[in-house]
Order: sequence, then C-alpha cells, then structure tokens
Amino acid sequence: MTAMAPILLNNMVTVPDQSEYSKHEVFHTADQVHVKNPHLDTMEEDILYHLNLGTKTHNLPEMFGEIKFVCVGGSANRMKSFAQFIHQELDLPGSIDDITDICEGTDRYSMYKVGPVLSISHGMGCPSISIMLHELIKLVHHARCHNVVLFRIGTSGGVGLAPGTVVVTDKAVDCFFRPQFEQVVLGKVIIRSTELDVGVSKELLQCSSELNNFPTVIGNTMCTHDFYEGQGRLDGALCSFSTEDKLEYLRKAYNSGVRNIEMESTVFGAMCHACGIKAAVICVTLLNRFDGDQISTPHDVLEEYQQRPQVLLAHFIKKRLGLIT
Repeated sequence: MTAMAPILLNNMVTVPDQSEYSKHEVFHTADQVHVKNPHLDTMEEDILYHLNLGTKTHNLPEMFGEIKFVCVGGSANRMKSFAQFIHQELDLPGSIDDITDICEGTDRYSMYKVGPVLSISHGMGCPSISIMLHELIKLVHHARCHNVVLFRIGTSGGVGLAPGTVVVTDKAVDCFFRPQFEQVVLGKVIIRSTELDVGVSKELLQCSSELNNFPTVIGNTMCTHDFYEGQGRLDGALCSFSTEDKLEYLRKAYNSGVRNIEMESTVFGAMCHACGIKAAVICVTLLNRFDGDQISTPHDVLEEYQQRPQVLLAHFIKKRLGLIT
C-alpha cells in the first residue's frame, strides 16, 4: 500500500490513520510494537534519559520482555502503591518491601516492575506524560514485548457524576470536545486521533459489573492543558469568566458526552493509537464540577476513591492471566 501523505491545510497537518502508514513510519505486526523512526536506526545506542535506561547499559529484553500490562499514573507514590497492590493481588513470591524504583537514578519518573506488570508515574499534564510515553514506547519496542496493553489510571473532576464514580473513557476529547490531539512540530500543528481500544473498555466495564463495588460508567473524558482557568475553575489566581459562564460550558461538555475532566488523556490516546498499542483510561471522580471547584471530601474517603481504578484494573489483569473466571 502506498503511504498516505499528511494533509496540510492552513499550517495544520492531519495525520492519517496509522493503518495507512508505510513501513517507514509506525506500524504494528505480530502483536509487537514497532517504532519506525528512521533516525533511531543510525544511533549506536538509544538512551532513555528520563527513565535512566539505555540499550547498551541495560539488557532491556531480559529486564522487561515479559511485560503484558503497563499502568501509568500521575503520582510516584500512587504508582508504587499500585505495584505493591498488584504484587499481592497476583500472589507473587517475595515481599512488597523488595519492590524498588527502576528509575531511582532520575527524579523525573518512578517505575516498578511486578511480574508481567509495569507501573510508571507520568507527572501532571500533557508535556510530562508525553516525554515519558516516548521513552516508554521505545522501551517496550526495544524489550520486544508482545500483546501489551497500556492503562492510565488517575483522578479527575466529574461532570454530572457523583464523587467516587469511576469513568472508563470512551473518547478522549480536547477542550472543544473533539477526539483529537494537536502537537506543534516544526511550526506546523499536527492533528492525531485519540482513539482508544473499544474492546478493552468493554472488558473493563464487564469487570466492574463483576466486582459490583462502586459505580462505573463509560463516557468521554475531556483533557485540558490547565487545572484552573482551562477547566473552568473559579478559584485560581486568575479568572476571566462568571459562574454562569462556567456552568454553561460544563453543560455543553455534558451534552457532548463528557463525564470527567483531567489533563493527560488526549496525548495518551494519540500516542498509543499512532503506535498501534491497545490502551484505556480509567479515572475516578473526586467531585462533581457542577457543585463546586474545591475538594472537601475527608482524606480517608478520598483514599478509598483513589483505590477504585486500581481495584478494577487488578481484576482485569487477573482475568487476562486466567487467575479468575
């Protein structure tokens, strides 16, 4: 098949679906991720700087070749907690105290490997998770992993949902409710699809119905580049709109299918889709944004809320591994 060239309109480039790419771009065969950046082929070593790993300094296939599930989330502490939790859920040998940070030589991200599961922090916002994903996707490629599924778990603001509701993302949308991610490259705006894997989302919903521990819905997740004004909050250092302006925008978001708001889902979806990786986003809501902007829920309740995406994902992983039916 002849590769379809990117379409340039008014200095904006729409990247065609990854199935249209030639072998010189990015493709997915035999359930293995192949990152076809031609510049990588000329490098003697690929240094994954922010992960403190490299193709010459580490035997990546030996270290990571068994990975089947990659879970990413904003907080380093939360991802360590997830690694310890999944260690217990999978009943793996050894102590959770022996789980160490593979990226301890850097202060950017934290990474923990537990059997076939990799748990990694990504920081806050699209730029931070984007840097991590570039290196993570190359890591999975260099390690020759197969049949890998990526998950983002985290917290979010709910739109018309009660606090504690878990949202499995249907579409990751931008602040105009479009399922796309815009990246500026060499002065041009590159537009990529944020499509997530429908099959994985359906499996997660089925897992939730089996657990029956907390409310779970599927809906669109809006990703913004700011926590305050960008999400229509009235409590930042700057605010250029009224309460009614905020509520009108949230109503438009709700009517478009948005059920929660966070800051990473569009670039996560775009990069996974472009590289042919099955992916899903699972976030718990900490408040209903129609009711306010600040979180007043007691700390112990919030802690339980934040465990919910981990519990759901653990059930999914155990089912995939045949540990439960």
